Amino acid sequence: MVLTGTIVNGLAIIVASLIGLLVRNIPEQMKTTIMQALALAVVVLGIGMTLKSEQFLIVIGSLVLGGIIGEKLDLEGGLNRLGAWIETKVGTKENGSVAKGFVTATLIYVVGAMAILGALDSGLRGDHSVLFTKSMLDGFSAIIFTSTLGIGVIFSAIPVILYQGGIALLATQINQFVPEVLMNTFITEMTATGGVMIVAIGLNILGMIHIRVANLLPSILVVAGLVTALYLI
Repeated sequence: MVLTGTIVNGLAIIVASLIGLLVRNIPEQMKTTIMQALALAVVVLGIGMTLKSEQFLIVIGSLVLGGIIGEKLDLEGGLNRLGAWIETKVGTKENGSVAKGFVTATLIYVVGAMAILGALDSGLRGDHSVLFTKSMLDGFSAIIFTSTLGIGVIFSAIPVILYQGGIALLATQINQFVPEVLMNTFITEMTATGGVMIVAIGLNILGMIHIRVANLLPSILVVAGLVTALYLI
């Protein structure tokens, strides 16, 4: 089912948030070890996706051109500013702790390359591995967020399901307008390009380097353009 990954992601947040209400004191060392283990799993997942490319020059070209577009538009900075603005507006209201938990968790779970790439993978290939991995990351972080920010975190499952589910459902409709050969090539190279971004996310979580992954998101559109151009030549 096309929405399997999205539903699992939403349920993971809900269940983890309920656990977070019961667990208040998680040792810092335990948090670090688990997050590092999950980050390594993300890196391995990304490498596996990248190796599926059949024309790696498309992946390289897409990342370069997409990165230029993303930097020009400053997508990462824009998303960060949006998050800061929303938190400022919501944090001043009554029951701010509930609102802050909801907004903080929503921004982290929804705004990111993994949500988009995972939803596209679910819709185009019926492959939910990215969203399953994201579910584990979101689930563990939901425990931590709920233990500190309160019950508001649990409601972030709603925008996650709507957002990722919407992308996945829209992705399924592309097949109706795009030739099968072109679609298969796009899926292969989109998966590989997304894999590089997934590796970047894993490295960011490990704290080894800071890569502005959101600024690489236009690479997905560039993949579509390059694959289409080669198909028409």
